[in-house]
Amino acid sequence: MLGRTANGLFWMFRYIERAENTARLIDAGLRMSLTRMEGQEEDWDSVLRSAGVHGNYLQQHDEVTSADAINFLLRDKSNPSSIVSAIEAARNNGRMVRTALTREAWESVNECYLTLKSRHSRRVQSADLPAVIDEIKQRTGLIRGAFHGTMLRNELFNFARIGTFIERADNTSRILDVKYYVLLPSVSHVGSSLDNVQWESILRSVSAHRSYGWVYDDDYKPSHIADFLILNGRMPRSLAYCYDKINSNLGYLEREYGTRHPAHETAASTLAMLRAGEIQAIMDSGLHEFLEGFIGQNNRVAAEIAEAYRFYQD
Repeated sequence: MLGRTANGLFWMFRYIERAENTARLIDAGLRMSLTRMEGQEEDWDSVLRSAGVHGNYLQQHDEVTSADAINFLLRDKSNPSSIVSAIEAARNNGRMVRTALTREAWESVNECYLTLKSRHSRRVQSADLPAVIDEIKQRTGLIRGAFHGTMLRNELFNFARIGTFIERADNTSRILDVKYYVLLPSVSHVGSSLDNVQWESILRSVSAHRSYGWVYDDDYKPSHIADFLILNGRMPRSLAYCYDKINSNLGYLEREYGTRHPAHETAASTLAMLRAGEIQAIMDSGLHEFLEGFIGQNNRVAAEIAEAYRFYQD
């Protein structure tokens, strides 16, 4: 398979995952801002940091306001990670590899792009935001469903899945890191109702609120939440789950092509580290340092995959 095709599928699904993740972050920010009368702009500052676009935002705006932050994350074309920008990039990559996609998979991406482009031609009113977020999550879900339901389980499928889980692992690690260092206003709030609301919002932003309650009975302890989002292999947005899927899809590629690359070794060592990890040891040695190291390792895996499968060569 051409490296250009592998690259297009990998990034198509990274961008789709990014769009959905950003929608969930906006949803979390909205929920947090509705729980208190003061400090709403701090909530949106933390959301921008979670999305990794805080510096880019401040290049365009003098201060953080909820209206500008939502617009920047949702539809601002100067933000390459905005939902509209991400879906457009996904569609461009999909068009580049159109012949590698089923009709249903392509049409779901194209319809998502056309719908969002039309509906977000102007700023979204705050009263309409919940419905807008729901539609984005539904549309990205339809893309994923069409792809899963119609594509052959071959190397095309593998590159798309790897892109999805590389992006998802990056998102989960950044959200968790920002919570510990930005989101909580003061140590005095630890264990308070405010702290619990913030943790609940973070769990919702990674689609983990209800499943966390099934495991921990809504007991919002930092160590439990970190364990759930890092090491719990049954939680589909945890780092451990993402790397289990990355490794299994790399394994399929190894069998398909008969070649093992450095990316396989790096991904395997990352999964082994997560499987052997204990949350208390991670917390004791520094959660921020652990997550910072993980993000770097995740970026390394992505770069090694691009090199191994010649993403930028035909």
